[in-house]
Amino acid sequence: MSESAPQLLQDDLPLQRIWHWERQRGAETYLTQPLGGGAVRDFTWSEAIDQARRMAAHLQSFGWEPGTRIAILSKNCAWWLLADYAIWMAGYVSVPIYPTLTAASVQQILEHSEARACFIGKLDAWETMAPGIPRQVRRIAFPLAPAIDCPQWQDLVAATAPLQGRPLRDADELASIIYTSGTTGMPKGVMHTFGSISIAIKTIGDYFGCNAQDRLISYLPLAHVAERVLVEAMSLRCGCHVYFSESLETFAQDMQRARPTLFGSVPRIWTKLQQGVFAKMPKAQLDLLLQDPEKGPLVKKQILQQLGLDAIRFACTGAAPLPPDIVSWYRGLGLQMLEIYGMTENFALSHCSRVGGTTSGTVGTVWPGVESKFSDIGEILVKTPGAMRGYYKDPEKTREAFTEDSYLRTGDVGELTADGSLRITGRAKEQFKTSKGKYVAPAPIENKLGTHPRVEACCVTGVAFPQPFALLMLTQAEWERCRDAAAREELTRSLQAHLDHVNAQLDPHEQMDFVAVVPEQWTVDNGFITPTFKVKRPVIEKHYGEHFENWAARKQAVIWQ
Repeated sequence: MSESAPQLLQDDLPLQRIWHWERQRGAETYLTQPLGGGAVRDFTWSEAIDQARRMAAHLQSFGWEPGTRIAILSKNCAWWLLADYAIWMAGYVSVPIYPTLTAASVQQILEHSEARACFIGKLDAWETMAPGIPRQVRRIAFPLAPAIDCPQWQDLVAATAPLQGRPLRDADELASIIYTSGTTGMPKGVMHTFGSISIAIKTIGDYFGCNAQDRLISYLPLAHVAERVLVEAMSLRCGCHVYFSESLETFAQDMQRARPTLFGSVPRIWTKLQQGVFAKMPKAQLDLLLQDPEKGPLVKKQILQQLGLDAIRFACTGAAPLPPDIVSWYRGLGLQMLEIYGMTENFALSHCSRVGGTTSGTVGTVWPGVESKFSDIGEILVKTPGAMRGYYKDPEKTREAFTEDSYLRTGDVGELTADGSLRITGRAKEQFKTSKGKYVAPAPIENKLGTHPRVEACCVTGVAFPQPFALLMLTQAEWERCRDAAAREELTRSLQAHLDHVNAQLDPHEQMDFVAVVPEQWTVDNGFITPTFKVKRPVIEKHYGEHFENWAARKQAVIWQ
């Protein structure tokens, strides 16, 4: 049985929390923003909220109807949060957009959401994304944005009087539309209300015992639900100090500056941090030191200090599975490493491992107020007070997302361990997650790869790898022809050019690291394809799975098995 959900009060809602901290902690630092070259800017709660009030007044000056959608296209920065708050204060709905999407994907989201305006901030490839913003969408540039001929945040704030009073938004009002990574076509717009956001963070924040002395660092995309929960919503719930990371190159220094007390990440980052430690000292040598009763505690402390994790009370990993041995390694250093499971559709309020009481390699048990069960095929079904209102403009997909008794279909399959913890074992459908926590829909990528005249069939895979990759099957005649070295070299060049062409059409999280050409013929008789000539993905992944790690390690665009 699940514990009861905490009772949601009016004062728990996001705007009410903003006004609370404006009164209670106005002179204290809320946001710390790197400006480049080692310089930083601190915003007090009063300064931050004053800027949001002024931008809210500017947005209201256009006379748009309540509920108007306003997009945010930027890497993480202080103004990302301030824009979100301004949108809410003005009575509108925010639409976050990943800062690494193609122009076509940006355009899809802006047109589908009917956004009237778009805030533009720190971006690495603005020139390639700019064509995706329709002319009728107003642009507002954050500080640190590329040079854009449009109104600038700082000018608008300076010229606009702040919004007066303390406007409120009810729990059932729409707060944000969060677009998923996308499936075989248009990404789905997940609608979250102020109530679903608030109950999720109240539940999670209360368990962690978060308070105004906690420090957070924002570096994962704020367009992703995990960062919205663990940084934005957590800071509003508990009054935490938020630090922003400037770049990958400065991440180590940013961590040292922040020394976060709560830290969440995806498996890829946890793995990279561990690899960085091993690069300084071989694992075997380090293991001996860690086991030494006298030197071990000091070495553990030094490792955590070097990583900027020495002040951590709780560390979280989620979005994709983290190997149990890596979880155990961090826990062995003294880090309270918890594995979290959730979705955009339930604002990450589903399962979490518990301190000292959860089997490694599982995502623990349900949060208070959450119920979970399995379907007949083993799909994990979750009923949660953090559930979305539905998919924007898509009642059919909304109906498909829920069972008749209001459980959300997660698309994942799993099992319970002896202690009642949930272990994720795979996907109910073909869509899969990379180790970066991004969903990849293989079918449309396979369709593009299959346009190569000498590719007979292909299968895109890559569960728990940083990027997807593909297995290619040639006709028997083509495989025989490529026994000749010159013919193989020529086809290798052709396949590499084709891979580059296909990747250029994909969003970054979909782009393939490599393609592997396999010798077998996939037939109905040997079980690799169905009678309708669809590849049996699980069969192919099982058959070739033992090669995946080796192929990825070779760092070649085209691999011949």
